Amino acid sequence: MNILIIGSGGQLGTDCIKKLSGDHQVVAVDYPEIDITDRHSLAAAWTAHKPEVAINCAAYTAVDKCETETEAAWLVNADGPRFIGEIAADHGCRVIHISTDYVFDGKKEVPNPYVEDDAVNPLSEYGRSKLAGEAHLRASCPEATILRTAWLYSANGPNFLKTMLRLALSDPRKNFTVVNDQFGSLTWSWTLATQIEKLLEADLSGVIHTTSDGYSSWYEAASYFLDKMGVDHSFIPCTTEDYPTPAHRPANSILRNKVLDDHGLSVFPSWKDDVERFINAFRDQLLEEARAELAAS
Repeated sequence: MNILIIGSGGQLGTDCIKKLSGDHQVVAVDYPEIDITDRHSLAAAWTAHKPEVAINCAAYTAVDKCETETEAAWLVNADGPRFIGEIAADHGCRVIHISTDYVFDGKKEVPNPYVEDDAVNPLSEYGRSKLAGEAHLRASCPEATILRTAWLYSANGPNFLKTMLRLALSDPRKNFTVVNDQFGSLTWSWTLATQIEKLLEADLSGVIHTTSDGYSSWYEAASYFLDKMGVDHSFIPCTTEDYPTPAHRPANSILRNKVLDDHGLSVFPSWKDDVERFINAFRDQLLEEARAELAAS
């Protein structure tokens, strides 16, 4: 299968390249080689590569910056998917697009999860722009597959777990605060890439939730990760009110993969199992990278 991965330099894009390249013809593109806010740039990519499937991993993901850099966020997160959908539809190409838990307001009582047909109500510009991207894509390419995921981490690029590791290594005795009243499911981008591979052979369209099973708070996730890494830390829990940010974040980001479960297609284990697999694969690399960054700072 001829696959075009857009946004190939990020966490998920990198893992999709690794996961799919063995059995498929993969072309990986990223900004500035391709600009999803420019219809002509996208059209040129389709003409050059003639993909059967396009996987859009590109997004403006700096959640807090979206509150002030609104125009840029909407161009990438809303207009980009619309252009991708229009061009893909013109070429008879399937689209798999990555969306987010931030389309929900998080007001469901924990631990009740959100399923695909729950009402959306984003709290932030990031969430609103991503939701608009979903709507634009479905209007321009009705058969598109939209994968909502959350709390992604990987061995590539910055993420929450790497930040927590760097903080702990910087001073194991220092009391760093971590939010303990926002809940979701840490999701390894490698497992999401594995799920995408499985969905290539499935005739599913529309919105599909794709996160690890189970849930935790950010504080619980950080503590579990560092304990399994064997790294001392003195993290203490705090509330969202104690740690204000420009963007409002949903208190409950727990997603249930109902569509996948109903079709017997989910490859996701519990978030704890995946974190342990991640550590087994990358512990030494993660420690070396974090120590090098601290030494350079």
